Amino acid sequence: MGKKKHRKRRVRQVGALVYRSGAETGPEILLMSSRETGRAVIPKGWPMRGKSDAKAAAVEAWEEAGVRGRVGRRPVGTYRYWKRLDDHFRLLRVDVFPLRAAGADTDFPERGERRFAWLPQGEAALVVDDPELGALIRDADLGALAK
Repeated sequence: MGKKKHRKRRVRQVGALVYRSGAETGPEILLMSSRETGRAVIPKGWPMRGKSDAKAAAVEAWEEAGVRGRVGRRPVGTYRYWKRLDDHFRLLRVDVFPLRAAGADTDFPERGERRFAWLPQGEAALVVDDPELGALIRDADLGALAK
């Protein structure tokens, strides 16, 4: 009798903290609505085979928001959230990489499925529902990265 193989449960995602330099307010953060609940979130998704976590975060930013730019190699932080799956919830950890926006495409895979807003960093931290994500946005040292 053979042993049953269990699929490895994924408990980690990668995300992109997309930012641009604001004229008077300092860095601005791109927030978007989630497809299921409409809450303010950042682009995120599963790690991708054959891509570094930073590159996978950049792919998610393009697929979900049409944004292209330069992604940092190291995460600016990590947060956790409860992901609704088919028949249960799972606590996931998201490693978040900074992505300095250089442009946006009008045609991208999830076009028309979300709303977007550029907000000053402090305001963006308050708008997201998830307290850990809000703290990550608030504390990210994007001013140093924006130079």
